[in-house]
Amino acid sequence: MTFFIAALLPFSAIADSPSDRQAVERAVLDYIESQHKADPEMMRRGLDKELAKRTYWQAEDGSEFIMKTDYETMVKVARTYNKDGDKFPPSPRVEIKILDIDNRVASVKLTADEWIDHMHLYKTAGNEWKILNVLWQYHDAKRQVNKAKK
Repeated sequence: MTFFIAALLPFSAIADSPSDRQAVERAVLDYIESQHKADPEMMRRGLDKELAKRTYWQAEDGSEFIMKTDYETMVKVARTYNKDGDKFPPSPRVEIKILDIDNRVASVKLTADEWIDHMHLYKTAGNEWKILNVLWQYHDAKRQVNKAKK
């Protein structure tokens, strides 16, 4: 049994090394900090160009749909959303919980000021971690409804 466990240890180190954990965290930080700092280059660095960001939404008439956001939109968000520096508190909330890293894929939960993002990342052949999928919601799910304009 000891031999079996010793034989598997090198594989577990490959699956979840400290350098992978740091790189996964860095990609997630690039995603959220790019919005804080209005820095589209940071956003580009953390995302895959095939990004699929989604959330459940409810239209004004009560119908449900999935709202989709792509790579180019997120780069634009990074450039414009907080350009005046007034969208986040002075010390924004950023909590990153790495749920799993297995070889070249990772699952992460990001809890930020108003949002919860569940992310899937992958490791490129060049050893960069990229965010491929994001499923998000507001902490207050009641905000995920289009309001009637008055």
